Amino acid sequence: MRSVMLSVLIAAVVWLCCAGTGLAVSVENHAELLAAELRCPVCQNLSVGDSPSEMANQMRELIREKLQNGETPDQIRAYFVSRYGEWILLAPKRQGFNWVAWLLPFGAILSGIGVVVVVVRRSISRRQAPAGAQLSPLDPRYASRLQAELKEWGQ
Repeated sequence: MRSVMLSVLIAAVVWLCCAGTGLAVSVENHAELLAAELRCPVCQNLSVGDSPSEMANQMRELIREKLQNGETPDQIRAYFVSRYGEWILLAPKRQGFNWVAWLLPFGAILSGIGVVVVVVRRSISRRQAPAGAQLSPLDPRYASRLQAELKEWGQ
């Protein structure tokens, strides 16, 4: 009986340790994901997760603290947007006029493909002469000159 109780106690301790570690890993993963979505105010072309600046370190720590205090990722994003403006988000929100920023690259790619298709079709149709078409007659002045030059080259 004693060994059963001891094994149950050990299993409970191991389970609690693993559950606590899983929570820490989960908070760390969420913190990394959130830091990757925010722009560093100092570096400006790097995310908070990639920036080596002190400001980015402070922001990462603040994100971890807020996650550990039970705030959701949306609440944390809203906090940084209220403090720095929508500029702090690396990707603009998909609403309102920001849809232009999301859809314009795809529209440009489709337009480019359309232009290439039209140009290729036109060049192919110009190369292919109709089967029943005859060439226009050559001007006599040019015909005699062409014959003379061909004889000259044929020597």
